[in-house]
Amino acid sequence: MTKIDLLKEVSSVSYPGRGIVAGLSEDGKYAVSAYWTMGRSAGSRNRIFVTEEENGTEVIRTKAFDPSLIAGDPSLIIYAAVRQLGQKTIVTNGDQTDTIYDGMKAGQTFEESLRVRKYEHDAPNYTPRISSLLDIEGGALKYSLSILKSDDGNPDNCLRHTFTYDNPVKGEGRYIHTYLGDGNPLPSFEGEPVKVTVTGNIDDFTNSLWNALNEDNKVSLFVRYIDIATGKYETRIINKNK
Repeated sequence: MTKIDLLKEVSSVSYPGRGIVAGLSEDGKYAVSAYWTMGRSAGSRNRIFVTEEENGTEVIRTKAFDPSLIAGDPSLIIYAAVRQLGQKTIVTNGDQTDTIYDGMKAGQTFEESLRVRKYEHDAPNYTPRISSLLDIEGGALKYSLSILKSDDGNPDNCLRHTFTYDNPVKGEGRYIHTYLGDGNPLPSFEGEPVKVTVTGNIDDFTNSLWNALNEDNKVSLFVRYIDIATGKYETRIINKNK
């Protein structure tokens, strides 16, 4: 697979939906994680990322910017997007973050924990659930990406794909997102996660990625650089709603 410039890839589609990037910084010192939300409707755009503390651990959650605009099932847009489990960082586009966290805490693998979940219940789109796990245990990065999706719009069959990367390359990551592009219904992502560039320090990476996302549809962006040697991390969050 040819490595593609992440910014060009992101900017080439007006509506990739929610997206996750996992990879290794150019200098090899940091595990890099990014997750963003996008929206076409007022409800989907009515979101922000917030940082909260839970049992002494930092959690990144989505939150309604204007609670009066919440409509439909709030669980599809309000959830814990990022959780920390020891040296492992879990990032997802839905409440399966908690499923993975609880499953792995009980001794399951990343893949095993997701077997009880499937795509989102938002017919006719059946939005895929995308998830990532970055693990720096032992002072080396390995990461996995997962997608749970309908079988070309057939809700009777849930396709479950997990991709694992044991020896990441400096300045390189993988990118997965929910939709191939705009449409009605929205077409689900297909194929392997895209091999992309991961460049710059956390501020350069965050600002460049935010600027590359479609101006009308982007909502929020989370980026974390995790020091592989120490486990310490820095986080950046950008919300369009302020």
